[in-house]
Amino acid sequence: MIENRPFLNLVSHMVLIFGIVIVALPIWITFVAATHDPIRMTQAPIPMLPGGYFWENFNQTLFGGGLSGTETAPVWRMLLNSMSMAMMISFGKIAISLLSAFAIVYFKFPFRMGFFWLIFITLMLPVEVRILPTFEVVANLGMLNSYWGLSVPLIASATATFMFRQVFLTIPAEMLESARIDGARPL
Repeated sequence: MIENRPFLNLVSHMVLIFGIVIVALPIWITFVAATHDPIRMTQAPIPMLPGGYFWENFNQTLFGGGLSGTETAPVWRMLLNSMSMAMMISFGKIAISLLSAFAIVYFKFPFRMGFFWLIFITLMLPVEVRILPTFEVVANLGMLNSYWGLSVPLIASATATFMFRQVFLTIPAEMLESARIDGARPL
């Protein structure tokens, strides 16, 4: 049943407008701050209208350089670093997790469920517990200050192994049997 109540309609619109202001105001202030010089932004009151330093600030942010002798790293270089790390971690994580889940589901070997639960138990270790041992291993291997030192510790993933295992378990045994009859092998 739809009711036509103008007062409730007004109240609901006012609540929505208030919510939009709460969400949009910090974004607007961030944009305005990016268009002013740093000295102006440290003085009260905070300006609410854009300033005249838009191109200078974004040029410095995107391409490096600096004001008053300070050097900043260009954003494009940082984006490239992040992208290359993310790609290495993603491909490595998918490859290792896919192969380990495949082995646990399709190969029959002693203690295979024990190995699965050993992998699964690592989900209970939070990142905070693993930070120092991971750093020590990376330092001992001489991989500090390198992409590999940042990427390799993050490649092993119990979550991805568990998810791939669950997907492999949904494949019907009849389909696997027919594939074996047709001559397909796991390797």
